[in-house]
Amino acid sequence: MNPYYMHCIVCNKRVTQKERRPIVGNKDLKRYLEKSFFLTVSDNSVACNKCRQKYYLEMRKQNDTKQSNKALNLKSNETTLSAKRKLIQTDEETIALPISTTGQSHSRCFICGKPGPKLVRIKKEARHDIFIELNIILSKGARCCPKHLTENSFCKEAFMLLKNNKNIRNVSHFTCEEVHTLIENIRKAAKDNRNKRVDFDDNGMNDNDYESLTGLNRAQFDDLLTYVKNSKKSQNRSIRGSLGVFLTKLRTGLSNRILGTIFNMTKSQVRRSFASIRKQLSKEFVIENIGFNHVNREDVVQKHTRPLAVSIFGQNECSPPAILVLDGTYLYIHKSSNFKFQRRTYSVHKGRSLVKPMMVVTTTGYIVSVLGPYLADGKNSDAKILNHMMKCNIEEIKNWIRKGDIFVVDRGFRDSLNILKELGIDAKMPSFLPKGEKQLSAEDANNSRLVTKIRWIVESANARLKQWRFFDKTLPNSHLPNIEQYIKIMCAICNKYKPPLSNASDRLADFELGTKMFELAQKNNELQYEVEKIVSKESVKTKWKLVDSNSLKDFPCLTEEDLREITLGVYTLKMAKSYTAEHLEDDAYTIHISVDIPGILQAKLQSRHTSSVKYKCWIKYSAQKVTSWYCRCKTGTRVVGSCSHVASVIWYLAIGRFNENQWPKDWNKYVKDAYNKIGEE
Repeated sequence: MNPYYMHCIVCNKRVTQKERRPIVGNKDLKRYLEKSFFLTVSDNSVACNKCRQKYYLEMRKQNDTKQSNKALNLKSNETTLSAKRKLIQTDEETIALPISTTGQSHSRCFICGKPGPKLVRIKKEARHDIFIELNIILSKGARCCPKHLTENSFCKEAFMLLKNNKNIRNVSHFTCEEVHTLIENIRKAAKDNRNKRVDFDDNGMNDNDYESLTGLNRAQFDDLLTYVKNSKKSQNRSIRGSLGVFLTKLRTGLSNRILGTIFNMTKSQVRRSFASIRKQLSKEFVIENIGFNHVNREDVVQKHTRPLAVSIFGQNECSPPAILVLDGTYLYIHKSSNFKFQRRTYSVHKGRSLVKPMMVVTTTGYIVSVLGPYLADGKNSDAKILNHMMKCNIEEIKNWIRKGDIFVVDRGFRDSLNILKELGIDAKMPSFLPKGEKQLSAEDANNSRLVTKIRWIVESANARLKQWRFFDKTLPNSHLPNIEQYIKIMCAICNKYKPPLSNASDRLADFELGTKMFELAQKNNELQYEVEKIVSKESVKTKWKLVDSNSLKDFPCLTEEDLREITLGVYTLKMAKSYTAEHLEDDAYTIHISVDIPGILQAKLQSRHTSSVKYKCWIKYSAQKVTSWYCRCKTGTRVVGSCSHVASVIWYLAIGRFNENQWPKDWNKYVKDAYNKIGEE
């Protein structure tokens, strides 16, 4: 074929080289031919001038149509904008409502009025909280000092300052659009509150809510929050919310699944929040509030020691001494599939698997340190734990104590007496009952009472720890790697935010009580010798007359305060009421008076521990007061307060028989008794 002549791809007309135009270089034309005429354009395809002109005319018409549609759209948009402008012009007609508002200055804090430049813009959530709580409208551009905000919400002090702010106007001016926005925000807040669960970021929670869930009031919670500001936060949880979840779990002992339902979180989110807060509190907060290194010996002596303890035990070469009370507590755990670990954590005494933290507290209940937890087998008794503490110098305890300091312990520490004596520590321990004897001597019973008067504080400290139900439940073994941190965190919280367990308001009266108990401990029980002569086989047999309690009109009428002077404690008085209720129920509260010796009565009481054991007690009295007492129980010879059996008789004759409403409630009528039913048949 002659290359001088080629055919047009559209009309197939033969064209010369002058009249033809190649199509390959024109991408728009090529696309048009393929789309409109379904032609296959090759590299050698050409088009004539006539066909090309038709293509350009077609393209021009399409462009004109697009321009026309665009103009119509612009005109429509202008009409819409014009309508909106008219609406906005209408909205600019404001209305005044009796709602308080603040200024719109961006250069000063709207709360305290301090100038910038370090001011932060208030987010929408915080502005809504102010309106809901105080009925104050904040403009979008309002700014305040960073100290007034805790994350995205105002702190409690900010609300107090706003209430007393004199720069707040009582009237707000709103446009229609602003009123509509306000209503929408209120509607959204109401909808969120309807679906909202427990949220610590919500300012609607009061002190009672905080104490019920976390054990701390709101101010204490906010203070503890300052120690965890560096915790990891995410979009799903705030640092404040994570701290709330942590304390709620320790306070209630609920599972992660239940906590997730309460706080609208997943189980894994609860677990991560718990771990994050634990790590942060263990860094600074624990170090500042627990351990022998956080408090010096002089502060313990001056601020955390009762005058009662000093007056009872303080007569030694170290004056005044540091008096510490030690005891181990129990944290129950699940059985382990590791048999060796299961044997080492099994307590024969409790019959369960457990670990043992060692508590060291002062006489006011302040926790100096908590050590452990230790294993629970026979190789980890209280005495061996104390020996380990001293030999290994844990927390540099040897540098803390001095010669003449006092450790108040129970009988389980008897194997530690030698090592304490070597260190110059004076150990105070209840007396042991001699082998073959059934009753302590008056001296031993009195000394034991002095110890128990001080040692109860460590039991109360353990009970306070168990109020956090996380420690009162059986813990999964997965918590064992971190259980030491949990215990120290809670003990640190008790030290910082909880009041002393024993805080004598009148220090002089507390010292006088201790002096009185110390002086009584030096005396013998004179009534014991008199009773032994009366019941002795060698003496003339004394006649005892059974009488009704109502016939004892010469017995002195006493008050509760008078009985506390006799018992020297409230626990004995509490047990006295329970003894009285049991004996009156069975009509077994028998009282005898001596025919030969006036002013002495005898009573027999059932032991609360053993059904086959009954104790006789004797009480000597005058018309004005009870002068002495003696009981056949193990500690009945003491004169530093009476035993519960003696206190029961005195309480009943002096108070109980005149007021039956003070007796403990009888619960037997609410429970069935199969034995009595069989007996009736």
